[in-house]
Amino acid sequence: KQSDRQRLIVSAEPSFATAWLVPRLDRFRAVNSEIDVLINSSLEITNLERGDADIALRFSKRHDAPLVAHRLFDERLGVFCSPALATGRPRLSQLQDLENATLLHWDMSALSPTSMTRKWMSWESWLERAGVTAGNRRNGIFFSDYNLLVQSAVAGQGVILGSLPVLNDIISAGLLVNPFGFSVDTDMGYDLVLMPETLERPEVRCFADWIIAEARSCTLPQMDVI
Repeated sequence: KQSDRQRLIVSAEPSFATAWLVPRLDRFRAVNSEIDVLINSSLEITNLERGDADIALRFSKRHDAPLVAHRLFDERLGVFCSPALATGRPRLSQLQDLENATLLHWDMSALSPTSMTRKWMSWESWLERAGVTAGNRRNGIFFSDYNLLVQSAVAGQGVILGSLPVLNDIISAGLLVNPFGFSVDTDMGYDLVLMPETLERPEVRCFADWIIAEARSCTLPQMDVI
């Protein structure tokens, strides 16, 4: 009956929602058909205390009380491109080869200058952390939508700075590869966040337990970390 149905609002960062969460939702629905899940995909921080969402999946450091946070993945960032681009000419075998590659950039001008996403998801920051000078780092193609950026990389149009947790399924499918065999560790991660009192609701507990189990079942690509 309609009155027996339960509804959850899940706030999720767009790239994480598109590449990781949404492809798995059918598994949740298969065993929890009475729960309707609304995905609120936005870069804005949803106010959980006000009740704007029941659960949030956030890219962040750690959260302070009164929020309850469970770390799903530590963030690791690497360079990715299509297999054809990695083995084509000029071949991408060492980091200095990026000087001759088309860099695909995420235009994050709409984000706050202090945003952690803006800090880490930029070629400038990543290359400095990797100790590399790669010509003009502002050359390339720019996208305001990160998901279009990923599709451009899959299509072989250039190299992308990507998150191993977010791109895990695409990497596993062989659509993107890491030509250099290493990633950069960060002080960030993807967290499941909610208010303590919401865990008293069975549907919230059910979804939280499910997504934690899904995260634990994921095997990230093996590569060196710097």
